Amino acid sequence: MAGVLDGVDQRTKLAGHNRFELLLFKLVSKQRFGINVFKVQEVIQCPPLTQIPNSHSVICGVAHLRGKTIPVLDLSMAIGMRPLSRDAGCYVIVTEYNRSIQGFLVGSVDRIINIGWEQVKAPPTGTGKESYLTAVTEIEGELIEVIDVEKVMKEVIGGREEASAEVIDSEIVSKNDHILVVDDSSVARNQVKRVCQQIGIECTLLKDGQEAWDHLSALVAEGVDIQDRYSMVISDVEMPRMDGYTLATKIKADPNMKQIYLILHTSLSGVFNTAMVQKVGANEFLAKFDPDSLMNSIQNQLKVYHAAHT
Repeated sequence: MAGVLDGVDQRTKLAGHNRFELLLFKLVSKQRFGINVFKVQEVIQCPPLTQIPNSHSVICGVAHLRGKTIPVLDLSMAIGMRPLSRDAGCYVIVTEYNRSIQGFLVGSVDRIINIGWEQVKAPPTGTGKESYLTAVTEIEGELIEVIDVEKVMKEVIGGREEASAEVIDSEIVSKNDHILVVDDSSVARNQVKRVCQQIGIECTLLKDGQEAWDHLSALVAEGVDIQDRYSMVISDVEMPRMDGYTLATKIKADPNMKQIYLILHTSLSGVFNTAMVQKVGANEFLAKFDPDSLMNSIQNQLKVYHAAHT
């Protein structure tokens, strides 16, 4: 795998053009899966792993890499397939998701492909792994499955689902506030919804940027004031059909929508995020998933929104 991720930092130029690069890999069969290169720090042959007593069965152990100790998860087991052999020959994809670094044990790593988000579709029904797929795309006649890593992380590692009581501002009272939440992961959508419900906010949940754009465009066509309908939009970046950067660009370029407050809420990491937020006109970037940070961002904007609508 030497060199397969060389120059990954230069790949950020794809962001904002509704394109991304997918690292392809296999688990225990010929089926190929994919993960966004932006979430990958490195790919290594599986190092010696230290077992953790009483850990989740999916966690193979921990690896010690450059002074850091990271958990390594058997991605095959995590999505309901048979375990991978821990023999030499397996690889670990080291990733950063949701503010944490972890490794995913995979059988082999193939290559990186560059595709447009419009080529990525919602997963088909009727597959045993359906609940763990967030998208699919076709490459050379083969269906590549993109795993819902946020679902895997929630099930294996867990984490708080609600904001702490101490960060909730008692002076913030929802005045029939409504937030548009856009994310291809059902886990992520429901996490945002749960935080909003803590302060009485209603949410409309949509699955990708194209669906959100169609929805907002239809409202405008009906003469609906978008700012009256929604207090803000909270959108993921990685989504099939239309990514969050493209959605943000289109919203901010439309005179009927551009005033809406837009938060890009993503598990993507990297210094390019600040520059991308400015480039596409989004109001804020928020790393997933910290319920307290999300609650603070929502409440801060609601104060501004309520002041402007009184």
